[in-house]
Amino acid sequence: MNSSDDTSGFAELGLRKELLGALATLGYEEPTPIQRETIPPLLEGRDLVGQAATGTGKTAAFALPILQRIPDRGGKAEPIALILVPTRELAVQVSEAIYKYGRDLGARVVPIYGGQPIVRQLQALSQGVHVVVATPGRAMDHIARGTLPLGNIQMVVLDEADEMLDMGFAEDIEEILKSTPDSRQTVMFSATLPPRINGIAKRHLRDPLKIQIGLGDTKPGKAPLVRQTAYVVQRSHKPAALGRILDIEAPTAAIIFCRTRTEVDQLTETMNGRGYRAESLHGGLTQESRDRVMGRLRAGTTELLVATDVAARGLDIDQLTHVVNYDVPSAPESYVHRIGRVGRAGREGTAITLAEPREQRLLGNIERLTKQKISIEKVPTVADLRARQIELTLETLREALGSDDLENYHGVVDALAADFDIRNVALAAIKLAHAATGAIIDEKEIPDASQRMDRDKARPDKGRPDKGRPERGAMRDSGRHDSGDVGRVYVGAGRKDGVNPGDLVGAIANETNLSGRDIGPIKVSEHFAIVGVPSGAVEDVIAALKRTTIKGKKVTVRRYTE
Repeated sequence: MNSSDDTSGFAELGLRKELLGALATLGYEEPTPIQRETIPPLLEGRDLVGQAATGTGKTAAFALPILQRIPDRGGKAEPIALILVPTRELAVQVSEAIYKYGRDLGARVVPIYGGQPIVRQLQALSQGVHVVVATPGRAMDHIARGTLPLGNIQMVVLDEADEMLDMGFAEDIEEILKSTPDSRQTVMFSATLPPRINGIAKRHLRDPLKIQIGLGDTKPGKAPLVRQTAYVVQRSHKPAALGRILDIEAPTAAIIFCRTRTEVDQLTETMNGRGYRAESLHGGLTQESRDRVMGRLRAGTTELLVATDVAARGLDIDQLTHVVNYDVPSAPESYVHRIGRVGRAGREGTAITLAEPREQRLLGNIERLTKQKISIEKVPTVADLRARQIELTLETLREALGSDDLENYHGVVDALAADFDIRNVALAAIKLAHAATGAIIDEKEIPDASQRMDRDKARPDKGRPDKGRPERGAMRDSGRHDSGDVGRVYVGAGRKDGVNPGDLVGAIANETNLSGRDIGPIKVSEHFAIVGVPSGAVEDVIAALKRTTIKGKKVTVRRYTE
């Protein structure tokens, strides 16, 4: 595919021929709505704030205008663009995409992030690059070393800006922007637009164009086909309910979102025990382990990916058929962002949410934002499961009956027919086939909580804060409200050392990939601070903080006990 017809939609946007050729080779035929709306103003040099979920094509929306500025070959490359992203996974993905788009231009791009030897990054930067894709913390390291030249930067992009702020990178982002030329073009993309995003836009962007692309705003005729359902179950029954639902759904590949690292590990173990091939993805994994997990998922040897939001940020997996919210996301925009990973390019997808009775208002908030109804269904019964397993066995047998090697088994049938009724022989074969499909003996009914949910709707003021918001003074929403799995870390620095809660959130999020939502409560006193984190992450947080500095100093860190 290299004819100009294949990229006529992109040609209309004014892109140079090398980029059109690369897009044709990659099979891109028409720009997505966000690409069509953002590329022309970005080529004109406009600052821009874009709200877009995963799957809308925003990487190409900012990458192509950057590559349009790549100078002709010759001479040492200097950075003309800096792209800031929240996670190393996203840094690698964006870098790979830019390399593919700019291959015919000789574009040089390098990802820099924590967890990779800095010597390798220093070598790549010294050889000359056009585009740098970086996490804020590692970008600050290179700026401090003088190894990331910013004097010729023409464009700065903040990708997943809301997530970077949640991870405590606000101060780093401010410093980085101040270190770049005032003449630069500044672009922000975010799944949500909280007030802090608008604050950065007012301080650092010049008359920015604002563009908002919703989940359903994709190519005409290829809108996301996402079936959205929710099951209302008590927390203690959620693992069993999820297993039952997935047994019925039989996904090709699914991603299950949990709030905490501990929950990810526990649920992964549970699903493996139920016979699924499940893998964990969270901030506690090394980059090498993350790459292995993603490789197995893309190769089809893993069925379920159990992940935290931060660890899964930026993942784009074609094989996904199902997205599961193990808890209802507290922010409706997070729900939109998650389910945007399925139902792409005309394929059907399924979004499943497990809601506790107390989370009914959160479901309502999501419906109001998306203007779509989430169907409340009952957890499948034991009878439903058995019927589904029989269906799967029938499918397996029909497939076998269509094979061309049945003649090889005539001798087995003849030998058995001499001693048994042929119908009983068939039944025995079906029994073995049924067992071979992995059918699970599951005799326990799971209580249906949806009726209780309906009763609660009739009493909306029964001791609950309105609109799903936590009561004043409550712990930030991190999935630890009822489970009590909060550990505490003592940090030997406090107000006297200039430490504030944001410094601690930033240090932990930068080194562990915990989300800002996972960290808290935080108490900062004169000489020390106590930080709440998921109990299963305490040792990881301690080890991470011992490797880094807070306010430029090494501090004492240990598990806090009363």
